Amino acid sequence: MLVLLVLVIALLVFRGLGALGLSTFDTWMASTRFALSAMFLFTSTAHFNKVRHDLVRMMPAVFPNPMPLVYLTGVCEILGAIGILLPQTRPLAGFCLLVFLLAILPANIKAARERVTIAGRPATALWLRIPMQILFLVLISWSTQPWRLWLLLFKR
Repeated sequence: MLVLLVLVIALLVFRGLGALGLSTFDTWMASTRFALSAMFLFTSTAHFNKVRHDLVRMMPAVFPNPMPLVYLTGVCEILGAIGILLPQTRPLAGFCLLVFLLAILPANIKAARERVTIAGRPATALWLRIPMQILFLVLISWSTQPWRLWLLLFKR
């Protein structure tokens, strides 16, 4: 739930800056990219502090040594957060974040079902987690236009 709050507040702040004349944030699409970037940077911090042990407990049992994956997913979040802000990498970063969110969904489902605590709070309930994931997928798709990657690859 905190992740959703970070996204919404960041979006409103960036859009407000756009309304005040900062051209970087003059569209909802651009402000959404920056808000998503802020959200992913926020969530990535958990992969490198004491909360990482909670994230290990979220991992499905099929992964016998999950700590390296926790670090890797944190790096992926950081790279995605940066990548969606750069026009040259935006479609690829958007595509990678879509795949990333789908790949981590089983861990989020496990955490909700097993009531894993994250930073002392219960994991987001499935009735909210699934719509949040869908919202993130829609916002990433809309603001990064990952289908342009295919257009660039098959342009010739």
